Amino acid sequence: MSKILVIEDEAAIRRVLVKILTEENNNYQVDEAGDGLEGMEVIKKNEYDLVLCDIKMPKMDGVEVLQATKKIKPELPFVMISGHGDLETAINTMRMGAYDYISKPPDLNRLLNTVRNALDKKQLVTENKQLKKKVSKNYEMIGESKNISLIKEMIEKVAPTDARVMITGPNGTGKELVAHWLHQKSDRSGKPMVEVNCAAIPSELIESELFGHIKGAFTSAVKDRAGKFETANGGTIFLDEIGDMSLSAQAKVLRALQENKISRVGSDKDIKVDVRVVAATNKDLKKEIEEGKFREDLYHRLAVILIDVPALNDRRDDIPILIGHFAKKIASEQGNAVKKFTDKAIKLLQEYNWTGNVRELRNVVERLIILGGKEVTEDDVKLFASK
Repeated sequence: MSKILVIEDEAAIRRVLVKILTEENNNYQVDEAGDGLEGMEVIKKNEYDLVLCDIKMPKMDGVEVLQATKKIKPELPFVMISGHGDLETAINTMRMGAYDYISKPPDLNRLLNTVRNALDKKQLVTENKQLKKKVSKNYEMIGESKNISLIKEMIEKVAPTDARVMITGPNGTGKELVAHWLHQKSDRSGKPMVEVNCAAIPSELIESELFGHIKGAFTSAVKDRAGKFETANGGTIFLDEIGDMSLSAQAKVLRALQENKISRVGSDKDIKVDVRVVAATNKDLKKEIEEGKFREDLYHRLAVILIDVPALNDRRDDIPILIGHFAKKIASEQGNAVKKFTDKAIKLLQEYNWTGNVRELRNVVERLIILGGKEVTEDDVKLFASK
């Protein structure tokens, strides 16, 4: 059921609006307020899907109600009700965030269409938020150990800033999860997060991948192509395995960070970009610098904030929590009931040497769920969690 609030000081018009809406749709619950001040009190205490608000009212006018509401409930759509002399003000309120306006006396079809469209938009916004929450669960950081708690605390502090972050740690520890959390908890979360695996791209193509190219820049460049930095404009670029990036590409990344601009391969035209750079590596970059394989000036540009993700062997207390998380996730993916692990099975898994870290644990849990009995026992672990 959609909840609508009508704020109108003229009782006759208010009654007409309520009558039209309630007779049109049984799923509309319509509340009333006789002036702007009363309307604000009602908005604060209740959740609405739409507000119809008059502009000229005593105590608090419609513009003030709109502005005050946008500060506390920015996604609540407003349709302004305007008299003939309020038309210019009504148009200005749309610049302030109002969805639309209707004129007095209200035209039936215009009113109902506007209300339906505003409610549809509100529903779409709600669904998008729910979808975003579902997506973010794919990158949940699971664990309560001291190491993981410290990382979560650091993310909370760092994410709202534009500080560049270098994430270090062995393969399979979840460095990409940290990167996603940094993005999703930042002011850039509404913009793209673009991932680049520097180790997976041939060195001769990495510059084109990052910065794009123009037609004819090289043999296979048959048309202009935007690079990852352009695609991530306004958002975040995640440079995974940056220790594998070529020195020539490193020089271009350094320029992009220094000047906030890039140029496509084969072009001398500069393109301004606004991106937050998060990098990750499993290599010792200080050793790479000593060996001349990584630029020291780029390292210092990237490593404003350092986050080291521990190996699973250094956070064994999290293994029972991770097993439970993976068991639920795998059951959901396969459409099966969640399979229980006995205490002895979990204890044995805690004692293993997890060279492949969290990624390896996830694979072992899935194998045990598929091959084990009704519940996963210590014997199942000995049989199927081959090390």
